Amino acid sequence: MENTFNILHPDIQAVQQIQTALKCHPVIAAILANRGINSPAAAASFMKPSVHNLRSPSGLKDMDVAVHRIYQAIRREEKILIFGDYDVDGITATCILLEFLQKAGADISHYIPHRIQEGYGLQTSHIREVAAANGIQLIITADCGSSSHEAVETAKKYHIDIVITDHHQMPAAGPQALAIVNPNRHDCSSGLENLAGVGVAFYLLMALRKHMRDMNFWDRTPEPNLKNLCDLVALGTVADQVPLLGENRILTRTGLDLIDSGNRPGIRALKEVCNIRQATANTEDVAYKLAPRLNAAGRMAHANISLELLATRDADTARRLARSIDDFNAQRQMLEKKTYVEILEHLNDTPDILLRKALVLSSDKWNVGVLGIVASRLVEKFFRPVVLIALEGPEGKGSARSLPGFDLYQGLLACSDDLETFGGHCLAAGLKIKAERMDRFRVHFETAVSGMSKTQDLTPALSVDAALDFRAISAGLVDELQALEPFGPGNSEPLFTAGDIHVLSWKIVGKNHRKMLLKQGPGSPHSAMNAIHFNIDPREPVPKHFEQIAFRLRWNEWNGNKIPQIIIDRVI
Repeated sequence: MENTFNILHPDIQAVQQIQTALKCHPVIAAILANRGINSPAAAASFMKPSVHNLRSPSGLKDMDVAVHRIYQAIRREEKILIFGDYDVDGITATCILLEFLQKAGADISHYIPHRIQEGYGLQTSHIREVAAANGIQLIITADCGSSSHEAVETAKKYHIDIVITDHHQMPAAGPQALAIVNPNRHDCSSGLENLAGVGVAFYLLMALRKHMRDMNFWDRTPEPNLKNLCDLVALGTVADQVPLLGENRILTRTGLDLIDSGNRPGIRALKEVCNIRQATANTEDVAYKLAPRLNAAGRMAHANISLELLATRDADTARRLARSIDDFNAQRQMLEKKTYVEILEHLNDTPDILLRKALVLSSDKWNVGVLGIVASRLVEKFFRPVVLIALEGPEGKGSARSLPGFDLYQGLLACSDDLETFGGHCLAAGLKIKAERMDRFRVHFETAVSGMSKTQDLTPALSVDAALDFRAISAGLVDELQALEPFGPGNSEPLFTAGDIHVLSWKIVGKNHRKMLLKQGPGSPHSAMNAIHFNIDPREPVPKHFEQIAFRLRWNEWNGNKIPQIIIDRVI
């Protein structure tokens, strides 16, 4: 499938107003307008994100109920259980709740289910065998619980209260928990629906700390500094691929600074095994190096290993756990590659499957722990929703991934009669299904995708911020581009285009990266630019001329020096 090429055209008046107010490069003003930031005030706030601009947690439905019940449990010395999800978002949410409540002197423990043996979410078995068996009186969920109806009802029989903190989509009739703090519940008007699970947990702590301050609790105990938890909030937020705008942008920018400081031994050790040498970590480092390793423990062994890594204050323990997690990641990569290649071979043998608008595939040979990653790769390759299901006897567990043109949660909701359980959000979800219902689900899901999306929604479009002549590239522009970070969903790294590009020289670096010296137009090479094109086929011949390129612009730093460098995204 060919990619469409779309140069964005922001509102000219908005661009001029932003440029005048911020005294910035016109390209920067255009990028901000392309992101929907159309006023000088909004642009100034975007460029200087501050924790002082975080919205109040009081707007979240049930927040007051949750805070009062948790405070009551602390004062009464009741046993509290944090029940977290096994992905990075859930692990970090669990970790910040534990860290805060431990400092508050709570009688606190935690539980994260085994990804493969137990599956996602709070279940009735957890109430009976984990909570009731250990005298738990209050459960606080972290990044899960919004669809745990049966578990909540079982908890009532044992007189266990449940406070749900979550961000996943939920049905109109949610569980009858004591409190459900979820900005995506239908009756919540907080405007915080983009928060990750760890962001919701952080907001709970903001409200809880203030209430405890009002109750003079901190007169006897040092008040925790919530800003020190933002490194974990940034990890979970970036890993969960939520929009990096508003509160998420503020929390992530603050957290990245903390990650750079190296104060948390677990993150410092993880950066070492990832070979992140530079002083400044970015969202790319988190998304493609740190987060996959933290997830790998849960996919190949148990997520508790990652939680222990993030929570430890001992440097030797951190280094040992980081090495173990790195080994798990290597195993995960091998298994992921094997599954991905197997699926590609199957699609090559049965090409008619690619005529469908959705890919729904299953096998009794797959490890459910890697299916989410493989599904994401298939979405990128074939640009359509993907559901992969690992069958074990009469049942299957699966992961689903989508793209912005199709709301995955709503699609699965339309097929809910075919599924045992499901949960997630518009781009990612998990599900359980009876093997006998696979064929029916495949048909119904295809119908849902066809009915809820248009052809153009499932067509890959390369959105370019601006045409940028090589002569307009300067050190000042690269510095201003850096100020737009952190990049991610909702604030993608700016993409530019330039035409009539000549290749002056090139060489292969690493195994499959091509480093080049490029110039634009037929004139002198004085404005030549260093460029690199990652993940190419080194066997393919290199043309002497590109009609057009799409590229990003970054600093290339080495030996204390730095020069602007083009990162080629696409050649045309």
